[in-house]
Amino acid sequence: MLLEDFCAAQQANVVRADNGYRAFSPPPLPPIVQMSPKLVRRLSSADRAVGELAGLGRGLPSPELFGRALVRREAVLSSRIEGIVASLSDVAMYEVERPARPRGDVQEVFNYMSAMDHVLDPGRRLPLSLSLLREAHRILMTGVRGDYATPGEFRRSQNWIGPPGSTIDTAKYVPPPPESLWQGLDAFEKFLHADGELPPLLAIAAVHYQFEAIHPFIDGNGRIGRLLVVMLLVEWQLLPGPLLDLSAYIEPRRDRYYEGLLRVSTEGDWLGWFDFFLEVIEEQARDSLARAVRLDALRTELRLRVARARSSGLLPILIDELFRSPIIGIANAMKALDVTHRSATLNVEKLVEAGILVEVTRARTRFFAAPDVLAVMNGT
Repeated sequence: MLLEDFCAAQQANVVRADNGYRAFSPPPLPPIVQMSPKLVRRLSSADRAVGELAGLGRGLPSPELFGRALVRREAVLSSRIEGIVASLSDVAMYEVERPARPRGDVQEVFNYMSAMDHVLDPGRRLPLSLSLLREAHRILMTGVRGDYATPGEFRRSQNWIGPPGSTIDTAKYVPPPPESLWQGLDAFEKFLHADGELPPLLAIAAVHYQFEAIHPFIDGNGRIGRLLVVMLLVEWQLLPGPLLDLSAYIEPRRDRYYEGLLRVSTEGDWLGWFDFFLEVIEEQARDSLARAVRLDALRTELRLRVARARSSGLLPILIDELFRSPIIGIANAMKALDVTHRSATLNVEKLVEAGILVEVTRARTRFFAAPDVLAVMNGT
């Protein structure tokens, strides 16, 4: 990491590690920021978009169905930012198959969903804390290629960020050395529980930057940092559930995302980072709003379709299950409907006849996909 890559003011935060290399130690939050008229307008617009999404979420008949759909989408796209590629269909199939052996990238995405479910569980054991983030990291990294990264433990060695082949001396960014890691994390945790000096969305933007700048885990920091944003939106009661999948906007703009984070460290450019973060929040709040409306309309349409056919009263329940997981098996239907294998099969086949499900059998096991639900989740 080169000292000259940092402006004069930020060079004060570049430290020498015990081993002699340079690293960056971000100062404690909150930053001192002079609000510009542009930022005030951007904040107002983002606040309004989040408020509209929250209002819709509270008014939906089954908000948990749509929250689950968006958690799955966020897991897929947040993982893709890190080069982990799996489709929504891959993940939905993995959920119903539950193979005995982990399956590469799909397992990593599934772990992300499990970590999100854990931190958003209202009955969770731990409050918002570093310990909770460590639990999320343990769930995220266990049983996958990141196993080497001591799941659930903060790093005891140095990591760095740079192009493939870079060393600690040529890296673009080197986070705090292990010997000063806990000092930064302690200040970070105190800020999470402090009385807000920043508007909530700007505080979340600052928390996300700070977490990325500290980079407390050997691997998985990006995904835990983005998970933290969704968790804070819910924890601080800005949204009633995980209704915002910010990675859908970040993934095709990852260069702006990474550059924005880096410029806070190298240039102290908080205004630029806040502007981009609020852009992400506003655009994805509006996208989630439209997607939730489409999912709700589709759910109503499908339920009406089976009701008009004077079919089994169990079919509307099965329709709802498709919004939790757009690929199901007979075993899933049995559990959702609390019926026998034969009854579950008959009800699933009625949805096939109605054109709501299509069979996607694998390895002699019958599975069924809901293409209309998948299309809305995929944005097509």
